[in-house]
Amino acid sequence: MSGAQEAAHAVHDPNIGTTGLDNRKMGMWAFLGSECMFFGSLIGTYLSYKGKSVSGPTPHEILNIPLTSISAFVLLMSSLLMVLALAAVQRNDMRWGKVWLFLTALLGAGFVGFQIYEFNHFVHLGLTLQTNLFGTTFFVLTGFHGAHVTGGVIWLLSLWGLALRGKLGPQDSLKVEICGLYWHFVDIVWIAIFTLVYLIP
Repeated sequence: MSGAQEAAHAVHDPNIGTTGLDNRKMGMWAFLGSECMFFGSLIGTYLSYKGKSVSGPTPHEILNIPLTSISAFVLLMSSLLMVLALAAVQRNDMRWGKVWLFLTALLGAGFVGFQIYEFNHFVHLGLTLQTNLFGTTFFVLTGFHGAHVTGGVIWLLSLWGLALRGKLGPQDSLKVEICGLYWHFVDIVWIAIFTLVYLIP
């Protein structure tokens, strides 16, 4: 497609804004910007109250860093699979596109499973939302992140379902790309949470 044809296409495409970028992608970037502020406030609250709990258990007494390291690795690997899924859809290799989409969702679900196990274990050890400031800020921060991952898994499975029915192809690659932006965002947020909550005493 020549430059003139691309310009004509952009003029007639209702999804292309005055910036020359797709409105759907711009909308996702705006949403992710608001999410940065949301998680920034949660992380800031956690750090503000860190070490100020008057009753136990405390982070170093309860956090299982080796287990959480495995779950973090699982989530980060899912980002690689998301890249592979987008590349496969863009080149119309829907066989592998379906595989990578499903595996990305599977790893995301595995991460959520690790988090559910961790939460349940902490409750049995006496840490709940009401136990102390650490419990409140920890469960709110990591719980909201887990909810975002769960939403991403549902989104990925919906794309996989479309692919299974033959309703997802290279012409729909932007749908996968936008989902990928969201998915990479939740992975990046987890890197920050894992570093600040689990690795820094």
